[in-house]
Amino acid sequence: MTDENQAAPDAVNMDIHSIIKLLPHRYPILLVDRVLEFVPQQRIKALKNVTINEPYFMGHFPNHPVMPGVLILEALAQTAALLTFGGEMERKEDQVYLFVGIDGARFKRQVTPGDQLHLNVEVLRYIRGIWKFKAFATVDGQVVAEAELMCTVKQVES
Repeated sequence: MTDENQAAPDAVNMDIHSIIKLLPHRYPILLVDRVLEFVPQQRIKALKNVTINEPYFMGHFPNHPVMPGVLILEALAQTAALLTFGGEMERKEDQVYLFVGIDGARFKRQVTPGDQLHLNVEVLRYIRGIWKFKAFATVDGQVVAEAELMCTVKQVES
């Protein structure tokens, strides 16, 4: 049941084509496959399907493939970027989304091929062009990584 003052999560069907319109990332670094829930300027839940075909598994590690923690954080940051765009469905060509800080990053469990990584991000605050987010990733309902992320959107020259 939802409190009247709290926005209910919107079930959305933001597929990879919609995500590509918003994020400048492309293969092999685009790490969000679908958005599952979205409340503009508040929170978002997205999905990354982890497959053995990921290029980083060739070297991390050949006989024991594990998704690098830094890429889990990158997937969370990309999810946060989608949240900053609010309800807009296209990014301006001259906009780039940048990390400015990561606090309290913790890794709780390994992520391996076949896992579905659920990416959860909530806005903590927005001050002077800097967004701060609470972010965590889960697999099968268990937290695998968490952090507070600070990010900004910058205009770049073409």
